[in-house]
Amino acid sequence: MKYLDEYRDAVLANDLIKQICAMTTQRWVLMDVCGGQTHNLVRSGIETALQDALEIIHGPGCPVCVTPSQVIDFAITLSQRPNTILASFGDMLRVPGSHESMLTARSAGGDIRAVYSPIDALKLAIENPSKEIVFLAVGFETTAPATALALLQAEREGIQNFSIIPAHVRVQPAMEAIVQSTDNRVQAFLAAGHVCTITGYQSLESFSQTSRTPIVVTGFEPIDLLDGILHSVRLLEANEVRVVNRYARNVQRDGNVSALQTVESVYEVGDRSWRGFGNIPSGALVLREDWKHYDASEKFAAYIPAQIPDDQRCRAADVMAGRIKPMECAAFGRDCTPESPLGAPMVSSEGACAAYARFQTTLITPLDRPE
Repeated sequence: MKYLDEYRDAVLANDLIKQICAMTTQRWVLMDVCGGQTHNLVRSGIETALQDALEIIHGPGCPVCVTPSQVIDFAITLSQRPNTILASFGDMLRVPGSHESMLTARSAGGDIRAVYSPIDALKLAIENPSKEIVFLAVGFETTAPATALALLQAEREGIQNFSIIPAHVRVQPAMEAIVQSTDNRVQAFLAAGHVCTITGYQSLESFSQTSRTPIVVTGFEPIDLLDGILHSVRLLEANEVRVVNRYARNVQRDGNVSALQTVESVYEVGDRSWRGFGNIPSGALVLREDWKHYDASEKFAAYIPAQIPDDQRCRAADVMAGRIKPMECAAFGRDCTPESPLGAPMVSSEGACAAYARFQTTLITPLDRPE
């Protein structure tokens, strides 16, 4: 397949749906761990079309959503320092902290800029030598190489007014935490193709065997997702536990070696608190000791705020752990809407609650319903 339209072909999609429905002998439970997959599963009607054959639940597939409110509060506090510019991706600006979002803080005078990449934040530092530039670095392993490159360039050019709030998280430890929980229902995972493009899937193989959970690496378009679901069901029906790569056009077993080496030159694996999950061992990338001078939490430690509990009306943790669907939260569509969100999953373009709020009530879909 060479063209995008082929990954959205309705005839092929319906054929795959029929194959999946004909194959299932029980209602399996699959989890995706990618916000892009979540949105396309809901938007394309795949989840609805397959609801009698299997259940698709949505895991912590959005790094914006799992960024703790304390991190956002810290970013806001720094933006209010004299001669300080806080930069981050546009998605982060509307995510609520303990009291307000960065967008609200910007309207109150905080110097907060939306950027497309860490290099854009570094350019701000070069262009504003009299100011401190702090980049809130969020993302899975997918975006970590770009942040590492920005730090390498800053070090090479001796740029001292640039630092980051390191908030990169790792997907596999979260998957491990989910299957180890006492209320786990996941019987197979759809692994995120963009993450595996960087990391590869070698480490997933041992996790799959240890947890006795089949894993299928897949992409994001409707045909990618249906193909991934089909292969997941085949593994489950055959009681076969292994990793299958169905995103071979981008993913290799060992991943992107050059990108991994770049990341490892700056970062090491560490523990991290995930919003809604608490501490996840090895759940983050933290700056190595000899790179700590670029860590804003070290440079501006006096500005780190106290941790405040999240709004208890928001059940984001249950949504991201796959325990409930967004509409099962009492606040969904009432106290929590895209215009007035209580939690990050309603804000982010990859959040599960945002996907259901935007697409679940519409009949518009790029796929025809199966007969």
